[in-house]
Amino acid sequence: MTNIVNLRQFKKRQNRAVKEQTARENRVLFGRTKAEKEKTKLEEKSTERFFDEHQRETPTSSKNTLSPVAQNTTEEN
Repeated sequence: MTNIVNLRQFKKRQNRAVKEQTARENRVLFGRTKAEKEKTKLEEKSTERFFDEHQRETPTSSKNTLSPVAQNTTEEN
């Protein structure tokens, strides 16, 4: 004797399996805990602060805005 299958339940089970597989793939691709996200933000802020503090100051009143190489080429002409 054959088993009787309720198609509605079969379709629901099949859809759940597909959704679960998609969820598994997304967890691998995009899944990060809140702690990991916060750690990344802190590292980015720390790196940005480090570079801002160690940036060379540019002179505020420079008469020539051309680079030294560009100045040499314009003087020769």
